Amino acid sequence: MIEVKNVRKSFDDKTILHGIDAVFKDGVTNLIIGQSGSGKTVLMKSLVGLHTPDSGEILYDGRDLLAMDGKQRKELRKEIGMLFQGSALFDSETVLGNVMFPLKMFSNMSHEEQLERAHFCIKRVNLKDADNKYPSEISGGMQKRVAIARAIALNPRYLFCDEPNSGLDPKTSILIDELLSDITHEYGITTVINTHDMNSVLGIGENIIFLNKGHLCWNGNKDEVYDSDNEVLNDFVFANDLFKKVKKYVSLTNDK
Repeated sequence: MIEVKNVRKSFDDKTILHGIDAVFKDGVTNLIIGQSGSGKTVLMKSLVGLHTPDSGEILYDGRDLLAMDGKQRKELRKEIGMLFQGSALFDSETVLGNVMFPLKMFSNMSHEEQLERAHFCIKRVNLKDADNKYPSEISGGMQKRVAIARAIALNPRYLFCDEPNSGLDPKTSILIDELLSDITHEYGITTVINTHDMNSVLGIGENIIFLNKGHLCWNGNKDEVYDSDNEVLNDFVFANDLFKKVKKYVSLTNDK
């Protein structure tokens, strides 16, 4: 579990995060949503230590990130998996090489153990016959699976995903969502996903943090979204006509 307590962050004279309080739970998909400029990217970067908040606490199972020294942060880093927006695969490395990279960097495994773990992770994300292919030789959806395999290679307790469905078609996006959800539940990971994808919100949003202009504006789950009377949230989530129709249908169904 990750607890955020009264986290504030400013750049120059502009305040980006206004005293955020939030809890990211174990074993569920925690989503951070909000319009561009809402502060969600700054919050995620603060969670992983890329930004240092001006004040507040970020507790990893009771351990305060902001109070850690360099050695302690390095140890925590071993417990964190990252899935970057553009997959961020190494073009010069094969699929197997990409997945083995964090194992070589951060583990004490033998080469044989690294290979075994990498093959397990590749199989877990349902990639077949792709070990020796390069990123340019596989589809965007397959690249995202490789990135997920790499992110879980060190068996992380915490998994951060920045716009995991960016650039993917709707069908592939759903498959990636389902994979992230399955892995989260299977391993009890604290998964935090930064997303604009409303299909993800309504599909796998078990714990949703909605930011608006740097303030925590709403917190709930995918089912509670439909019943919310928060106008700012509704304007954001149901801007699409299809989602508006779904919300109306759910409301009518609940009234029966």
